[in-house]
Amino acid sequence: MRRLRLGLAQMNPTVGDIPGNLAHIKDMIGHARSERADLVAFPELALTGYPPEDLLLKPTFIERNLKALDELVSFAPDLLVLVGFVDRQDDIYNAAAVLYGGKIIGVYRKQYLPNYGVFDENRYFQEGTESPVLTFKSIRIGINICEDIWYPKGPLYTQTLMGDAECIVNLSASPFHAGKREVREGMLKTRAADNACYIAYVNMVGGQDELVFDGQSLVIGPEGEIESRGKAFQEDFLITELDLDQVFRVRLHDPRRRKDKLSQSEDRPLWNTDKLVNWSAGDTPSPSHHPDPKDRKVLKKSPLLTPMGKLEEIHEALVLGVRDYVRKNQFQEVLIGLSGGIDSALVAAIAADALGPEQVHGLFMPSMYTSQESYEDVLKLSGNLRIPVETIPIGASFEHFLQILSPMFKDRGRDTTEENLQSRIRGILMMALSNKFHWLVLTTGNKSEMSVGYQTLYGDMAGGFAVLKDLPKTLVYDLSDYLNERRPGLIPDRIIEKAPTAELRPNQKDADSLPPYEILDPIMEAYVEDDKGLDEIVGTGFDPRIVSKVLHLIDQSEYKRRQSPPGIKLTMRAFGKDWRVPITNRFKDI
Repeated sequence: MRRLRLGLAQMNPTVGDIPGNLAHIKDMIGHARSERADLVAFPELALTGYPPEDLLLKPTFIERNLKALDELVSFAPDLLVLVGFVDRQDDIYNAAAVLYGGKIIGVYRKQYLPNYGVFDENRYFQEGTESPVLTFKSIRIGINICEDIWYPKGPLYTQTLMGDAECIVNLSASPFHAGKREVREGMLKTRAADNACYIAYVNMVGGQDELVFDGQSLVIGPEGEIESRGKAFQEDFLITELDLDQVFRVRLHDPRRRKDKLSQSEDRPLWNTDKLVNWSAGDTPSPSHHPDPKDRKVLKKSPLLTPMGKLEEIHEALVLGVRDYVRKNQFQEVLIGLSGGIDSALVAAIAADALGPEQVHGLFMPSMYTSQESYEDVLKLSGNLRIPVETIPIGASFEHFLQILSPMFKDRGRDTTEENLQSRIRGILMMALSNKFHWLVLTTGNKSEMSVGYQTLYGDMAGGFAVLKDLPKTLVYDLSDYLNERRPGLIPDRIIEKAPTAELRPNQKDADSLPPYEILDPIMEAYVEDDKGLDEIVGTGFDPRIVSKVLHLIDQSEYKRRQSPPGIKLTMRAFGKDWRVPITNRFKDI
């Protein structure tokens, strides 16, 4: 039986921390040794972190990444190591180095550079042109990077058909959004079955600004069955032993491959490194690779973990995104303005899960319009979460500001100016505490509010990280219910059940200004995520007047959104890197 003991190092790098990433890679190589792996693969751009963005325009950044690779070359001569890095030749490339025996055996350069959504790889990288195959222990291995594997006739096709690769190792940094895992796994299963090969897919994990990488690395067999799945939203190390004879057995039954091989005349270069990686008859394997007789008949497999449900995935993505944003940016503690509403309650619950309740501070800032129920709900929530809450009333400050402004306002009646003034006073207090105690302010607005501008610029938008920025209000309720199912009563029932209100004027309700969220959210999704116009949205059954109003609010609120803090991407199209609409813009789809 021809076997390959494969390790997939699902790691959480930090962009720009090249020494830290290198040290972590070395630690995981040590784990690969303890598992007696033959091959260990790391994610895309593991040495630099992903995405490095305009750091790639700094020659010193490129140079330090290459020096780190040089240091890694001699670190594990007994293992075949595949690691993502930035290659420099006549240009720079998103690349994978193949290390063995104290040498760089070869470099694979990514061919398909994504340039949509959150990706800007054409801005930085040159495309690779070669689809090599590595021969290792009489096994033929194809190496490619992330986007390359999404194309049916991409490098994988050349590597398996013309290069007879039996196993494809894909180094990836695939960002999370709800539903991404199912799409990704379906595609990879199809690639494995269509090409009758093993696919070892190693994905990055961790938070990087707006992006969260979910891990869930995979080993897929030649008939398209998932054999191992890595943990979601956690670092992991998959160790799986592949039976390469199974590939030959499957290919014997695949007439498509024979026909494709006859019609394919393209000649691509191959790496043939038998002499470098094969033991001769007189060689003695290193102790770490000496086969245990107990293992000879049983293939070692990492567990096939059960995928998470949608709400669990969203919760874990938010927790990881908050934890990594806070810690990677060298904060320790966070501050949240608690209003007694569901948004701030959910943000507080997520922050407590991410950082521990002792690192989370609440601030309650009542005005003359704040209800007694809101005060009681904040106290109950803080007790449930075990987070401290301070109270600073803003009524006196509000009246003082009105006196200062009265000569300018004169006889003008009250309107949203006075409402927003309360929110801005709260923003000043939050940022003062942030400044004094080095607490990161987590804002609490959701995607529904962000879309239609139902937040106050320099008020409740003031802060460092917008946790719910890409979570529609209807999902805020669903996620709160999910948390309460896991921990009954965590978010008090009254917070979930009461009508949403900003409490900036007497008896105020969100519904006074906006359509109900169960109507607003699908209209927003159709316009923002699906690029549907007025007529198409109305054609699905919505009131034309409501649709027109929502689209108008979304269009006119771009200047606000551009000044909002970054937030975690959860949907197919998030405000931020995904959404690039000009502020000065006279095109209206209404």
